[in-house]
Amino acid sequence: MIRFKTIKKKFKSIKGNSLAEFAVTTAMMATLATTAAPRFSGIGEGAKEKKTLSEIDKIVIASSNFFNNKVTTEGRGRFPGQEKYDVQIGGYASEIQLLTVIGDDAAEETSFNGYDNAEGSNWRSIFGTTDASAGISDGSNVVNDDGSLIGHDEFLAEFANNAIKSPYQDGHYIYIVLPGGVDYVDPDGDGTYVKVDCNDCSPILYVADNEDPSKLFKKYQP
Repeated sequence: MIRFKTIKKKFKSIKGNSLAEFAVTTAMMATLATTAAPRFSGIGEGAKEKKTLSEIDKIVIASSNFFNNKVTTEGRGRFPGQEKYDVQIGGYASEIQLLTVIGDDAAEETSFNGYDNAEGSNWRSIFGTTDASAGISDGSNVVNDDGSLIGHDEFLAEFANNAIKSPYQDGHYIYIVLPGGVDYVDPDGDGTYVKVDCNDCSPILYVADNEDPSKLFKKYQP
């Protein structure tokens, strides 16, 4: 009998949570979930941005190697898709024109800030719009290079035919080349630039992620 009373006393000493305490805990968890979710989402987007910029760096490095190889084999450097160093790839003849759609100088109304922006037609796909592992999203206006030297074929060769896929759902790696052999100067300092011959000026490569080219891009000029 003493033993039974001892066990009974132990059972009585075990305390559980009341319904009110459970309700408070549930409410706190819901509040935490609501406030923390956007932060976790932001961390995810930040990781994607870091990842895509790292991948763009790989493309730029491969482009640099390609350029330097052509210095040796062809007598002058060029980028994939260029027949010669002074050939333009894409819809921009100068950096002045390009900066109206990407970078800090781009106004909101002209910014190339989405994969389905009409401005995409001025850019070319790095690995081909229909690549099996890294094809372009429906709605994008980016097209393939169609010169006598196909840009995406030469890029793919640099990556052993293994295209790099963007971490973004609507991402795809794209590029343009501004022609070498020219420069734009403002002789009077009044904001008006004029085109001048510049034999020593190399072409300029811009590589971007089609998710948001206005922000996710890198520039390279040898």
